[in-house]
Amino acid sequence: MANEFYALMGRMRYITRWGLMRNTFSENIQEHSHQVAVLAHALALIRRDILKLDGPDPDKCAVAALYHDASEILTGDLPTPIKYYNPSIKDAYKQVEHVAADRLLEMLPPELKDSYTHLVHEDDPEVLPTVKAADKLSAYIKCVEEQKGGNTEFDSAAKATMQAMQAMKLPELDWFIEHCLPAFSLDLDQL
Repeated sequence: MANEFYALMGRMRYITRWGLMRNTFSENIQEHSHQVAVLAHALALIRRDILKLDGPDPDKCAVAALYHDASEILTGDLPTPIKYYNPSIKDAYKQVEHVAADRLLEMLPPELKDSYTHLVHEDDPEVLPTVKAADKLSAYIKCVEEQKGGNTEFDSAAKATMQAMQAMKLPELDWFIEHCLPAFSLDLDQL
């Protein structure tokens, strides 16, 4: 076995997101995964340390977020309007992601496979809501950054993503939206 897993992880930087949108700057899944990890960690800390609520371990959330799009190394990033167009496409794509995740896991030394299974399959019920919230938050931040650059192409995506975040009803996400999100609209001098 050649143990290609880590080499493929390094190729995340070649998978571009937002393929159907006109972007003022491109974003790849490696950059996105880092941002989602930072945000998932923050959301779990906010839940635990500010809101004093039980929740997932912040470190586990950060690590899970680093791998949340790992299967896209093999599948590419299917745009959201296509991925969720109808239940049949959504279910078929979930199967494709599952096969891709299994293929990635087979590229690990057998001794490490169990440690990565929940990360690559995104199936840890304890951390999944936090990672999903951070993923949406990252998408919304991308919309805000594009809008700051004058790109109105992201206006409807921003609105839909905000509605999706509010529907999650996560107090830590609501706290972040109120207390931290406005800073993403500022320029460097304002920060």
